[in-house]
Amino acid sequence: MSEWQPYRQIGPEPPRGGIVLVADHASNHVPDDIELGIEPALLNEHIAIDIGVEGVAERMARRHGVPAHLATVSRLVCDLHREEDNPAVVPTSSDGHLIAGNIGADVEGRLDRFHRPYHAALSEWLVAVDPALIISLHSFTPALSSKVEERPWEVALLYNTDDAPARHAIRLFGEQGLTVGDNEPYSGRELNATMNRHAEAHGRHYLAIEVRQDQIATEAGQARWADMIADIAGQVSLMLESA
Repeated sequence: MSEWQPYRQIGPEPPRGGIVLVADHASNHVPDDIELGIEPALLNEHIAIDIGVEGVAERMARRHGVPAHLATVSRLVCDLHREEDNPAVVPTSSDGHLIAGNIGADVEGRLDRFHRPYHAALSEWLVAVDPALIISLHSFTPALSSKVEERPWEVALLYNTDDAPARHAIRLFGEQGLTVGDNEPYSGRELNATMNRHAEAHGRHYLAIEVRQDQIATEAGQARWADMIADIAGQVSLMLESA
């Protein structure tokens, strides 16, 4: 049996110059030797996992041939979508919940065990694949417990300096009759760690897509969005190629 890793790669052997998917928050797994000090039910909430993302990614890999690199550890253990020196890389609180077990945690040990292997494998994979477009897939909650406002967007595109793919996708999602967020509910100029590192730093195009979790909480929703994202990503890739 192979040794457990903080990531798994699914789907067909990636063709060079194709479309691939990355999901930093696809799992709520907590290793047996780590005690977070939270109610177990919270592991099924958005603070622990991007709800629905794993199902969408699996369907995109199986039905649309989009290979994926998926996290296999909860963001509460180590947030793979943060820079190593970000204080929230091992969070001590999230959306009003104290993560007591992370107070005084061995951050360097967590980085060595989870963060660095995940990103080293992702870097190696992307070099081998040389994708034309990376889909960075996340989901967001309709409303944070710590804030009262509702989030109206059904899907959002985040970006930092490379906004061309996002601009195309915003229009295409809008043509589906969706309410689309432009760098909402977060700004990709502030929260874009994985794509800054693996896409923008290497001149690779990407779509950082945030789907509101109630859209993909069911298998039917996951299937619908897998089809839609695969189709729109394909269109964006062609547009970039012809630009």
